[in-house]
Amino acid sequence: MNSSRIAVYTGSFDPITLGHLNVIERASSLVDTLIVGIGINAGKDPLFTPDERVELVRRTTARFDNVEVRQFSGLAVSFVRECGARVMVRGVRPLTDLEAELTMMLANRQLDPGIETVVLMADKEFAHVSSTLIKQIAPLASDEELAHFVPPEVIAELRRRL
Repeated sequence: MNSSRIAVYTGSFDPITLGHLNVIERASSLVDTLIVGIGINAGKDPLFTPDERVELVRRTTARFDNVEVRQFSGLAVSFVRECGARVMVRGVRPLTDLEAELTMMLANRQLDPGIETVVLMADKEFAHVSSTLIKQIAPLASDEELAHFVPPEVIAELRRRL
C-alpha cells in the first residue's frame, strides 16, 4: 500500500485569490502531495478558460514543491478517487460557506464513504475574499488595491481580460 499522503483541493479558481493561496499553502504543509483540481462547472460563466485557470494556479503555486495542478470535470469526489487520494480539502470563509460545504460534505460521504473532507478556514484577512468579489471590484480597483485580494500574477491577466 502506498504510504504517501495525498489530498485534493477542488474549486473553480476563477481567478485564484489570496484566500485560495492561503488554503493551498496550509494544506500543502499537512500532506506529501496536494493536488489542486480545477473544476469545469457548466453552470457557471467563467472569466477564464479552464486552461488559463490551470496556468494561473500553476504560476501562483510554483514555490510549493508538493503541489500539482490538474483539470477535471464531473464529480469532485470521483476526481479525488482518480487521484489516489482519500482526503478532500475544502476552504471556507467564516459562516458564508459553511452551510453549503456541510451539505456537500454529507453528499460526498454518501457517494464515497472512503473519502474524508478536511475543512480549512481561510485566515481572517482573507475571510471576505471571493472570486465573485474580485470580478466586481477589478474594473474599479487599482493594481495596488487588487494586490490585497489576488496574487501579483493574476492582476495583469485580470487587466487583459477586463
